[in-house]
Amino acid sequence: MDVVSDAISVVHLGHPSSNRVRIGGSWCTRLDPYDGAGFHVVLQGGCWLLPDGGDPVSLGVGDAVLLPHGTGHVLADSPLDAAVAAAKAVPFERWSEGTGPRAWPPDRDATVMLCGKYRLDCSRMHPLMTELPAVVHLPNRVGRHPELRAAIDLLAGELDARRPGSCVALPSLLDLLLVYMIRSWMSESTAGAWPAALGDPVTAAALRALHSDPAAPWSNDRLAAEAGVSRPTLARRFTALVGRPPMAYLTWWRLILAASLLRDTPETLSTIADRVGYGSPYALSHAFQREFGTTPGRYREQAAGHSEKQQP
Repeated sequence: MDVVSDAISVVHLGHPSSNRVRIGGSWCTRLDPYDGAGFHVVLQGGCWLLPDGGDPVSLGVGDAVLLPHGTGHVLADSPLDAAVAAAKAVPFERWSEGTGPRAWPPDRDATVMLCGKYRLDCSRMHPLMTELPAVVHLPNRVGRHPELRAAIDLLAGELDARRPGSCVALPSLLDLLLVYMIRSWMSESTAGAWPAALGDPVTAAALRALHSDPAAPWSNDRLAAEAGVSRPTLARRFTALVGRPPMAYLTWWRLILAASLLRDTPETLSTIADRVGYGSPYALSHAFQREFGTTPGRYREQAAGHSEKQQP
């Protein structure tokens, strides 16, 4: 596994939900804050996104936007004042239930969008995910992000003509869309710490090694040899870019993996300890409680209860 894949996998819960909406005339809808990530792709026409506490964003055909922290926002046909938008906005749920304004029959001037949400466990997010801005806007520009453009085209085609296997294809394409949106942001970010960390050959090599085999008996010397540099060089560059020394990062990541396994699998604590590099269930339990303030057993119970509440 690589860092980006791991960062998404440990927080991703279940399948994404999505709705295709076709809106004509004057319109305005509100999506409340959400414990996860929201996304929109404009397939036809255009609109404005008005995030809570942020500046309006103009969206055109082919544009994709990710709200990785579930920021509440308004979608509208024009850049409304916040107070006006709050007064006019119709809850988005009314549209998903089929009672909102739609342009039927199909209208060339209508706006067609794919809107959806990814359920995320925001309590144990990798810093790469927390670093994402409130709104990631990826405009449709010729020659930019061809993989993202291809995913959007595939999604549009799958939605236009439901074919055999679409129930599998659509969730998979939506998951792919999330990866490509994050990857596209990383390629354009000039200020983020994690794009810089993954762009540094030494730090990237060390991270790749730790994520590929987190249970291995890593040491600073062994990791430095893996990265092809001296131990002081690795410590200096890794700590500066990641924000913590290599072994401290490894300890934290092992515990995040343990939490993910407790949440998503029925595996015993002993098995989980082996998988994440702890010599015994007791050692893992002690480290887990020190990091998260609760025992592995209580964490598993709480995670199961939260998951049941989230079921539709």
